[in-house]
Amino acid sequence: MSKRSGMANGAEKMASSVKEEKPQDKQAVLLNSPDPGHFSLVRAYHLADFITLMNGFCGFMSITSSMRYCIDPTNKTNLWLALGLMPFGLFFDFFDGKVARWRKKSSLMGQELDSLADLISFGVAPAGCAFAMGIRTPLDQLLLTTFVLSGLARLACFNVTTGNVPKDSSGKANYFMGVPIPMSMSIAGVMGYWTYQNWLQKDIPFGTVAQGTIFEVHPIVGMFVVHACLMVSRTLRVPKP
Repeated sequence: MSKRSGMANGAEKMASSVKEEKPQDKQAVLLNSPDPGHFSLVRAYHLADFITLMNGFCGFMSITSSMRYCIDPTNKTNLWLALGLMPFGLFFDFFDGKVARWRKKSSLMGQELDSLADLISFGVAPAGCAFAMGIRTPLDQLLLTTFVLSGLARLACFNVTTGNVPKDSSGKANYFMGVPIPMSMSIAGVMGYWTYQNWLQKDIPFGTVAQGTIFEVHPIVGMFVVHACLMVSRTLRVPKP
């Protein structure tokens, strides 16, 4: 074999290997490029990432609506907005995963965005709404904070262990370890019923115990405590729909 033919064969092998390489994802290229250009973070988003951001948008708008209700408790519209925006956040939380699987465009950044948005919409927003409704003694506040921190710990654990959970042929996990944080929507539903019945402020169901002491608390805040414990459980297996 001549030197030229050997070089030609080598060139053909290199060309075929280049063809076999899969094109790198646009997001990976933009995020890892030393000179990505203007608005590279926005250009790197997949469609599913924008939907995830809508989840976070609903969560933050719910929080600010709860704040508005604290300013003017006579205006229940703000409280209804705070409660009503959470189901919209849940819709976007489900929809972004479907879009990601449909387009086969999932990424580590999308996973992190999803967890952060969930913490806002299903952790901070329900706790903020409960505070606005009147569950706000110092001990109530501490227990609501525990609920939010448990959600934070649960999402962080989910992100680092998701690769160890058995998956089906489509890559979907078979179960959740611990109760998913979006299930706090059940608590939001209970608070919606209170709002409908006007059980707010001093009329919160079951009232308070240990009044006038540092241990004064609304027993109903136990809903958040139970949910917090279920979220951080490592032995509870919740089948994934």
